[in-house]
Amino acid sequence: MTSLEELRETRIKKLQALEKAGLVAYPAKISRAQTVGEILEKFLLFWITKKSVLTAGRIKTLRTHGGITFADLEDFSGRIQLLFSKEALEKTAYQNLLDYFDIGDFIEVSGTVLKTKLGEKTIKAQRFAMAAKTLRPLPEKWHGLQDVEERFRRRYLDLLMNPETKKKLLNRSVITKAIRDYLDGGGFLEVETPILQNLAGGAAAKPFKTHLNTLDLELYLRVAPELYLKRMLIGGWEKIYEIGKNFRNEGIDASHNPEFTMLEAYIAYENSEYLKTFIKNLLQTVVKKINNGNATVRYEDKEIDFSGDWKETDYSDLVKKFEDQARPDEGVTAWDIAKKTLIQPTVVSGFPKNILPLARATGEKADAFQIIIGGWELIKAFSELNNPLEQKTRFEEQEKLRQTGDHEAQHLDEDFIEALEYGMPPAAGFGLGIDRLAALLTDSHSLREIILFPTMRPKI
Repeated sequence: MTSLEELRETRIKKLQALEKAGLVAYPAKISRAQTVGEILEKFLLFWITKKSVLTAGRIKTLRTHGGITFADLEDFSGRIQLLFSKEALEKTAYQNLLDYFDIGDFIEVSGTVLKTKLGEKTIKAQRFAMAAKTLRPLPEKWHGLQDVEERFRRRYLDLLMNPETKKKLLNRSVITKAIRDYLDGGGFLEVETPILQNLAGGAAAKPFKTHLNTLDLELYLRVAPELYLKRMLIGGWEKIYEIGKNFRNEGIDASHNPEFTMLEAYIAYENSEYLKTFIKNLLQTVVKKINNGNATVRYEDKEIDFSGDWKETDYSDLVKKFEDQARPDEGVTAWDIAKKTLIQPTVVSGFPKNILPLARATGEKADAFQIIIGGWELIKAFSELNNPLEQKTRFEEQEKLRQTGDHEAQHLDEDFIEALEYGMPPAAGFGLGIDRLAALLTDSHSLREIILFPTMRPKI
């Protein structure tokens, strides 16, 4: 069997021969009048009028039969067959095709359209040129991409060779856009807050730490944007959201990646009860957008119905129900087990206030809830604490936990307390994991399937 390095050397020789023949292997600009998708959409018109088309893309297959060569041309919008005929091309052009072009190369091609005897929509090439020469064979022609780790590590090949991967990640973009459209249409303003922060606040998490040389300043990659978004409420903004990256220096598993995408949104003069309806409407809109108007999705062979009434339950009841199944020695809590049993959309409330130090509380219970769907912890929402004295007390309790070795406890943020003393209106806020929602709605069982370039250990 020919080795990968031998195949690469063969292609390098083709590249050198191509350039020696006076052809350009990597032109700075190519011409494309239509995408493949546009040609397919208007195929009948091009066929009847015999109007030439001009397109470009990657060669995915090559099949030569005497003086005729067929190829499949693919761009982001679709795939179409190409027909190269020795008789129809200029004298040396057909030989150039055979000598210099390989599967994987990018090509610019013009010609007229036709249908083969089998009804295959085809472009009969009149002129063509190299758009970019590839030096490595695509995995379909070499060893394939069966290794899961390799799929994630070389995602560019996964996107090229696996239509399902492309579809999932396209749907992720649709999901994110649908969220933005819903919020923008509701009068929200999208904002950006710092990723480099003096203190890592807004969530219980272990942060990444870095150093800014110019100011000789220790900084953290944010674990959440919450405290800066609340500063905007203090500054008079009433309906705001941010979709962006958060970073947490914690474990990696099917539901966690150190770098992940979150939506956080805040609404002045509302409370957690309002959010239950708001979030339900948001998710139903998003689900219908990617599911042809259907509010039911399939995940791990289960039908999940986003319509109708959502179940509500109490955190303490769930923990009590599963406490005998907890495995403390393995770090598995009753709550971890309980979440996995909640498949249909479920609103869980009654959390202890000490685990949500930024939420309002009644007695020892936080005015907060989480939404669990398909076993995924998707959303955390609450009525925001706006009493600066109580907030400082909560932070001081968190600092005590830090002193006992809890690296995920929050810092006492004096600057935020000072801002809060200028007055923050009653408000409701929530965070939604974009990666987790995309995984759920695309029937993906790990965040690595739905994150374009997940965090990986380098291949040794």
